Amino acid sequence: MVTVRNALDKDLPAMLEIYNEIILNTMAVWHEQPHTLAMREEWFLLKKQQGFPVLVAESNGLILGFCTIATFRPWSGFRFTVENSVYVRAESRGQGVAKLLLPPLIAAAKELQIHAMVAGIEATNEASIAVHEKLGFIEVAHFKEVGYKFGRWMDLKFLELIL
Repeated sequence: MVTVRNALDKDLPAMLEIYNEIILNTMAVWHEQPHTLAMREEWFLLKKQQGFPVLVAESNGLILGFCTIATFRPWSGFRFTVENSVYVRAESRGQGVAKLLLPPLIAAAKELQIHAMVAGIEATNEASIAVHEKLGFIEVAHFKEVGYKFGRWMDLKFLELIL
């Protein structure tokens, strides 16, 4: 059974492992160098200070994935818009983990009186796009060749959900 709960400090090593695997092996994150535990701790502290949720999906003590929201743009006019991030352990992808993580994240954003949630997704990541669309996100932009990783240019799609 998979449960979704608020992340704890003790979850950071597992979240780091998931994030670094994604950096090293996928186009889902556009960083090119693995992060350190200190970086993940700083990130988690910032989320707490901002009042943004960080949720994990867990099964039998194993973190299968995590998600959060972040400020969409740093200017005050964007204070009611956030960008979501969802990361799933390699061996758990395609098993519905993201679909379990996103609804409580959306609910938490609504509680924070967020008006719009944006998902920035690499254009060939059909699985992530499909999960977001099933939850009501609509594609609103397609940026051509705005990222570069693994020796190729990447497109970025923005999907939006008005809460």
